[in-house]
Amino acid sequence: MAASSPDSAQVIRHAVAAGTPADRLDRYLTRVLPGLSRSRVQRLILQGNVRLDQKKVRPSHVISAWEEFVITVPAPEPVDAKADTIPLEIVHEDDFLIVVDKPAGMVSHPAPGHTRGTLVNALVGYGSRLSKVGGPQKLGIVHRLDQDTSGLVLVAKDDRTHLDLSRQFAGRTVRRVYLGIVRGVVQRDEGTIDAPIGRSQFDRKLMAIRHDGGREAVTRFKVKERFSNATFLELHPQTGRTHQLRVHLKHLGHPLLGDARYGIRGGLNRQALHAHRLGFFHPGLQERVEFVSPLPKDLERVLADLRKPK
Repeated sequence: MAASSPDSAQVIRHAVAAGTPADRLDRYLTRVLPGLSRSRVQRLILQGNVRLDQKKVRPSHVISAWEEFVITVPAPEPVDAKADTIPLEIVHEDDFLIVVDKPAGMVSHPAPGHTRGTLVNALVGYGSRLSKVGGPQKLGIVHRLDQDTSGLVLVAKDDRTHLDLSRQFAGRTVRRVYLGIVRGVVQRDEGTIDAPIGRSQFDRKLMAIRHDGGREAVTRFKVKERFSNATFLELHPQTGRTHQLRVHLKHLGHPLLGDARYGIRGGLNRQALHAHRLGFFHPGLQERVEFVSPLPKDLERVLADLRKPK
């Protein structure tokens, strides 16, 4: 059972169930507390934020049945979205929304470790009105792209537009098309990857195929071009799970080129993934619209190299 204290810290009371196998405390808490990495759990223990009978414990403490731990997770330090003067590639703008072509390397919104230089910082610096549905750190952001994925991002200027667009994403009526270059030769001309995704059991910062509690995740793919050791794909995510395309392509046996987390870096400084097309019903114009971003120059160079005679 979790509760919020006046300073917004989260207090979790957790009792070890009967029959639970003996294990290190840090490893056990990482397993039973979703969203906390093992390194974060270890820091909480060492900082005295995990108590057993009101006493501090060590990460190596071996758990026993019926032990009850009180875990205090301090509230994160507030991160305000400050204005940065960063050029933005605006694909479309009207009174209701903005469609931005985000470059690879740009984080979508401020977070610990990335307080400046994000897309939100750039939008605040741009001077546009932005929706507040996502809170002060995610002003305007309707959906996000990974830091090293380039392409189209949808930004709302007011809360009503934001909520309408969010409902469209949840209802799976937004058309999203990505372009990706993967390792190896994909044999099928087209296909569907239907495999649930959840947090990795081995690294809480990663996602993985999880048939034991993962959330539904579906991706359609189509081969655009084959090379001797790589394939250029068109990707249609039917759901919107974290790292979905990257995890699904790894599961297919063809991870994205340059994806250090789910494949190998291989000379690229980012994963070869681009949000190419975005179509949705415009809440203000009351009509369906679609926007396109061409493949960026760095990925065009990759294709040009792959096309050279070997």
